[in-house]
Amino acid sequence: MFNCVIMCGILASALGDGARIAQAADQEGVPPYLKIVSPAVKPATARAVAEQNILALDTGMLSIYQNALDKYKRNIRDEVPIILALFSETGGRWILYRPGREPLEAPPVPIVYALAKSVSHSSMAIYQIVAPYLSNPADPSWHAPMAAYRSQMKSALAGLDHLELTSEDREVLGAILTNNVAFMDRCLEKHTFTLDDLNAFTRAFGPYVHRSIAIAANAQVGHWMSVMDGWKKLLGDDWEKTYAATNSLYVTRQNNIMFTILAQYMGKKTFNSRLLLLETTSFTTTPDQMLDLLSRIISDRALGKVFFRDYYLMDFELVGSGARKAVALEVAKRSMEPVLPPLAPFNSTAWPWRTDPKSGQGPATLEDVK
Repeated sequence: MFNCVIMCGILASALGDGARIAQAADQEGVPPYLKIVSPAVKPATARAVAEQNILALDTGMLSIYQNALDKYKRNIRDEVPIILALFSETGGRWILYRPGREPLEAPPVPIVYALAKSVSHSSMAIYQIVAPYLSNPADPSWHAPMAAYRSQMKSALAGLDHLELTSEDREVLGAILTNNVAFMDRCLEKHTFTLDDLNAFTRAFGPYVHRSIAIAANAQVGHWMSVMDGWKKLLGDDWEKTYAATNSLYVTRQNNIMFTILAQYMGKKTFNSRLLLLETTSFTTTPDQMLDLLSRIISDRALGKVFFRDYYLMDFELVGSGARKAVALEVAKRSMEPVLPPLAPFNSTAWPWRTDPKSGQGPATLEDVK
């Protein structure tokens, strides 16, 4: 009996110790080998949990929006024709989407466009080789890149006679390439250059740049207007419900070529309603990305009409009206003069870039630059 009592006491003590050890382990969190991936953290406060529960609604909204957008995109494709005029290094990629039909992709711009553009860009590439070293031309780091590019330039110049070009176009491109090679020859021979040397090089390029631009522009504009002649005829009565969109970076927004060509056929009344200039984050984008953007705009307009009783309101920053008032209040507190733009209607047919000649100073075209 005595032994039984002792054993029971020992067992109870052991169980108690185990419970205390387990409790300590729980209090300490997790075993050491897991602490690196699951460290002990302070429990979230009720406020933090409440904030996350509210913010989770917006996160959930994004997936709901995306699911709806996929449906809207299919529905829009089934209802209206869409023209995408995508920027590309070869002068553009244009695609016509017709309800119930496979996409129709236009042939590319004649290669003379890309040839003229490549030759003209090559002079600016030379600038990029030397410009970082203008303060220290003795640094030999520019020698190898220039020598390599000069080799490419000489190969291009040597093959010029084999291209299908008019004699006038060949003369222009040849003059630019010859000027490029001559400048690089002088730099590499002297192992140095000056700002005056660079200025002389760019001034020699000047007389030919207008002609090379004309070569590229005539090829590009003439080609896409011929495509639009055919597509407008092909669409017939559906033309009046056709949407068209082109993409642009900030640097290609002003005087955008694709939008301007489309405007000749769509008319000013369609600006910002059925003819859209969409800003993207890179020079090139995919048709699917463009269709997503266009579908979001069209579907958001329907939402705006339902919620706010204006079809075009969602084309604008929704918080913008409130923010404008807030800016005015904050500016007044600081005794500052407010700098706010004039208000335009949501349904505006203005050109989607700067067009007010009184809004600045200086040249407005390359021909104006002296």
